[in-house]
This record gives sequence, structure tokens and C-alpha cells, in this order.
Amino acid sequence: IFAFAMPGLAVSLTLGGGLRGAGDTRSVLFIMAGTTWIVRLVPAYLLGTFPSAVMVARSKGIDIHEVGSGNPGASNAARTMGNKWGVFVLFLDGPKGAIPAAVALMFTERPSPAAYAMTAAAVVGHMYPITRRFKGGKGVATMGGATLVLQPLLFVILTGVWLAVRKLTGKASLASLCIMAVLPIGVAVLRGPGWEVAT
Repeated sequence: IFAFAMPGLAVSLTLGGGLRGAGDTRSVLFIMAGTTWIVRLVPAYLLGTFPSAVMVARSKGIDIHEVGSGNPGASNAARTMGNKWGVFVLFLDGPKGAIPAAVALMFTERPSPAAYAMTAAAVVGHMYPITRRFKGGKGVATMGGATLVLQPLLFVILTGVWLAVRKLTGKASLASLCIMAVLPIGVAVLRGPGWEVAT
């Protein structure tokens, strides 16, 4: 038996040629599907691991893990280095979610399960980066960047909610919890499909 492996395709051929029945066909389709998802999700995850807050803080001689809440995210960056640096980290973290979502939408139609899967991979990469012993941020800015691409109107609403709660309470963490609660409700109000609401 000769085995040929290519991106998105793996086929086993016998000396007599051809696939060996329905079982082999199912195996080929399974491997093709698996490889396709690996090609989609692994780069999204790796992009999510980019240590925006860590690098910005390090440039100022600060270990972001040792100050404030210890969270390597935009909120802690603002708390420890000032608002302008927090906004800078925010603008670095947002594209980590926006880029995978946008790439997926280039090849699929809305609503796109692939876009949400790639977004999830990027958020997981931000929260649990393999490059930093799985100790990352909360993923709010990364998810926000993806929301801007996937649900622009909802992004505007969530931004307003976050700013209002942050101003009233002075707690960015509470504001983040609020928008996470509002997110699925907003998708439902905008008549997104059930799987999108659940996601």
C-alpha cells in the first residue's frame, strides 16, 4: 500500500490502484475534514497567543503579571501604565479576534460556523497561551474584535454598555461581565440562528 498525504487530502492506494471501498472513502473524507479544521484553527489559536500587554509593559520595564490584578490584558495595562497604554493594548488585542473572523468570512457566508470556531480558537489562545504556560488574559478585547466583524451593530451596543457600566461602577471587570451576559441576548434580538446565540 502506498500512502499519499497532502494538505486537506490523504489517500491510500493499493498496487491495483484506486480506493478500497466505501470504508476508504469515508476515511479520506474524515481526514480531509480534520486537516481543514486544523489549518483553520491552529493559526487562529497561535495569533491569539500574541502577548500584547506583556510586550507593551516590558517595553516600560514592567512585568504585567506582577502589578495590578496580574492579568495580561488591556484593563490591567490601563490600571498600571495609564489609559493611553491600555487603549494601545486594546487595539493590539482586538485584531487577534477580528482577523480570524474576517478571514473565515472571506470563504463562507454569514452566519458562519467557521468564523465562530476560528474566533473561539483565537480567544482560547489569548486566555490559555501555550507560549506562556497557559496563563493569559480574559479574552474580552479579542472577542470584541471578532464581534466588530461578525456583528457590527451589536459591537456598537456592547461598547456602549461597557462604557456605561465602567463609568458607573469604576470596575472594568464588572463591565466585561455585563457585556458577556448581553452578547447572546443581543444576537437573539438580531435574529441570529440558535447555534449562534448559544455560541
